[in-house]
Amino acid sequence: MGVLLALILFFLLNSVASLSDWRVDLTEEHRYTLEETTRQQLKELTDPIEITVFLQGEFPSGFKKLATSTEQFLSLLKKQNPTFFQYRFISPLEEVSEGKLWGDSLLFMGALNINLTVQKKAGQSSNILFPVALVQYKGQQSLVTLLPGASRAISQTELNRAEALLEFQFTSIIDKLVHPRKPGIAYEIGHGEPTDQQTYQLRMALQKDYELRTLDLTRQPAVPAGVDLLLVVKPALRFSEAEKLKIDQYVMRGGKLLCFIDNLVAEMDSFGRKPAIVAFDRDLNLGDLFFRYGARINPDLVMDLRCEVSYIQVGGTVEQPQNEFLPWNYFPLVGAPLADKKLKTAGYVGLRFANSIDTVEAPGVTKTPLLASSEQARTITTPALISLNENSTVPENKLFNRSEIPVAMLLEGKIPSLFRNRIFGAQADSMKRFGQPFIAQALQGGVLLVADGDLVLNDYIPAVDQKGTYDPQAPLVPTEMGWNPYTHFEYLTGGEAGRYFMPVANKEFLLNSVEYLISNPAISQLRAKEITLRLLDGQRVNQYRLWAQMLLILLPLLLVIGGGFLFQWIRKRQFAH
Repeated sequence: MGVLLALILFFLLNSVASLSDWRVDLTEEHRYTLEETTRQQLKELTDPIEITVFLQGEFPSGFKKLATSTEQFLSLLKKQNPTFFQYRFISPLEEVSEGKLWGDSLLFMGALNINLTVQKKAGQSSNILFPVALVQYKGQQSLVTLLPGASRAISQTELNRAEALLEFQFTSIIDKLVHPRKPGIAYEIGHGEPTDQQTYQLRMALQKDYELRTLDLTRQPAVPAGVDLLLVVKPALRFSEAEKLKIDQYVMRGGKLLCFIDNLVAEMDSFGRKPAIVAFDRDLNLGDLFFRYGARINPDLVMDLRCEVSYIQVGGTVEQPQNEFLPWNYFPLVGAPLADKKLKTAGYVGLRFANSIDTVEAPGVTKTPLLASSEQARTITTPALISLNENSTVPENKLFNRSEIPVAMLLEGKIPSLFRNRIFGAQADSMKRFGQPFIAQALQGGVLLVADGDLVLNDYIPAVDQKGTYDPQAPLVPTEMGWNPYTHFEYLTGGEAGRYFMPVANKEFLLNSVEYLISNPAISQLRAKEITLRLLDGQRVNQYRLWAQMLLILLPLLLVIGGGFLFQWIRKRQFAH
């Protein structure tokens, strides 16, 4: 009767458990718990939403782990709204329609692909990987990049960061599809900012989800209403005090400011005329504005041992130059520092002749570094002589002794006006008549300052077909934002230098920055979610490897064998007579 009662109780408990979706998340960082913002977004779905993840196939272990983590997260979303939420995993080699592969459609939509070379018994086989997901809702669709700036191999740190950002990535995309209102972005053009083909990828990246327009501060009396974000990219001309006042009062009224500033004049085009150039100050007259807000762009250049390569002449003559692909320390590959709990852009961001940023005292203003150099970096001050001959010798590592030099800074909070105690009389009356009285302090201001103007610009390369051939007479095509045109072209054509190609996450950084500044604050807070990386101490593992093997492998065997002998000995004593 006891056994029968136990069986009945067992089946009864399992039956009750199958009817309930109750669960307990025992992880310290609550990795299997959705935030209230995400749950609310899923409740607002009024039509089916379908998510297609292109991570099915034979991939290295890192990408398999990413696929598993993505499937686990999507299963959590589905439990919140099983009626309208559906997802699937497919291969990019499957057909979306007759004769058309998913991979071709993804490339057309701007998805990043990674060419994996897998070693098999019969030789090598090429496998194209798309670490993206396609979200479709009410006839709209949008891509989620699961691993921004990915390379052929994923480090454990990159994987952890990508997993921690899954909830933010999917929730922000779902929010845009459910609430399709486009915030307004004004691109300033009155001070020599680039408006040519270099901004093609910038325009394409922002036009989809934002209302992008141009604004000339030299002609407009103020930043007009409806502008949620003012974007200033690589200005070349000096700002007047009146124009700085327009920017300042826009920030004081709650507007968001995103600046990509080159403090020094230093361009690779200058090396076409001579082998060395001198970087000098642009004299933009913006230093006091940023200083009052709590930051200062220094008149220096950041050099980093973690950097891009460039195609540089190392010898020969003008008629027959000898060029090589060599590391160029002035093109650092920067990443999110440990102190960044807000943007946390995954992958490296490529810079060109960037300046460092220092913070200064500004009560009420929170300063957060968003991009920083590696642990082996340095700065050189102006006047800075930049010579191509620097690459002829290996840099002295001992000079690169600075770690995490900030190159992007987020300023938030009660930002003070530069013109406090400077606006009196007729000027103050004029601002009141215009309907915009002077404000001395922002209640909740937001300024993101990046010390590199080239971060959001793109280059052009010859068009290359799927076979890796190109037509020199065909029109040039734009590279992705910040991608190295030399190594990218070599990668597409199968050249030897293609191994240096790094798909930097400049576009992701731009979109993350814009989204953080003007999106729903509750969704932006999802970036703060972290998954703790708990790794074994590699040095201690090597030191105690033999003891660990004996403890975990040999000891259990000895216990089983010893237990068997003990059992037989006890049986013999018990039943010998």
